[in-house]
Amino acid sequence: MTKTALILGATGGVGGETARALVRHGWGVRGLARMLRPHLDPDIAWFEGDALDAAAVLRAAEGVSAIVHAVNPPGYRGWPDKVPAMLANSIAAARANGARLALPGTIYNYDPAATPVAEPDSPQQPRTRKGGIRVEMEQSLETAGVPALILRAGDFYGPRPGNSWLTQGMVKPQARSIVYPGAKGAGHGWAYLPDVGETFARLLDRERELPHFARYHFGGHWDADGTRFVAAIREALGKQLPVGSLPWWALPLIAPFNPTMRELIEMRPYWQHPVRLDNRELVELLGSEPHTPLVESLVASFAALGIGA
Repeated sequence: MTKTALILGATGGVGGETARALVRHGWGVRGLARMLRPHLDPDIAWFEGDALDAAAVLRAAEGVSAIVHAVNPPGYRGWPDKVPAMLANSIAAARANGARLALPGTIYNYDPAATPVAEPDSPQQPRTRKGGIRVEMEQSLETAGVPALILRAGDFYGPRPGNSWLTQGMVKPQARSIVYPGAKGAGHGWAYLPDVGETFARLLDRERELPHFARYHFGGHWDADGTRFVAAIREALGKQLPVGSLPWWALPLIAPFNPTMRELIEMRPYWQHPVRLDNRELVELLGSEPHTPLVESLVASFAALGIGA
């Protein structure tokens, strides 16, 4: 019997790659889109609706065995109100169908100055507004009592990334330079989205083996001092691009007019201090973590996005 999953956020980075991975694994996959339009993935059964509409989520989720909650408010607007409401709708749909609810997690749950290595059960002491909301989301999910799966990862990048530090801040389409946001010598973690999606699919394939409230860390690509990722970008593009630092001092001048910029400013501590996710529990379960070589992953990402062409 084919298992079915509903993906909230199936047109986005994590949701889209997870949907495609589940299709490859033989799942029936549904997606909820605010507006049905041409060119949506034909391998996904699409439902029109908003994640803020409880009835729409329930309709799309009828009979599913897994729900992937990979949706955010458009443009980062209204996080404090909309994020809890969206998650509450997914929890209700999971409860109604006896489904496992999967949630992509981040490093923002942790205090970057105090957590150089984070294990799945490390103390969560968020130092940003967004991190506080992330912690509340996970607490709500645990309190709800539905079967849950949280997979925390570093900064996302890939061929269809949605919001990404790599393609929105570090490398522009003309690929004439690299702007690096990190402090000199500070480690940083990166998560290639197709690998993240494949990891979700492998975990959901083994849903019956998972703890009721399962939390895992995705190791991804760890850059111990900020130089490895820059070198890989140069190799992927075949250019010895000059490297400059992100002018953090200028961002507050733009922030009053740009909500996304305000979000970026909050993330600065995660570029000043390393937070490495310990993936040993994930590897113990799966045997290995899906891991595309770094340069290969960047070549695929840049080619899909037309960067440096």
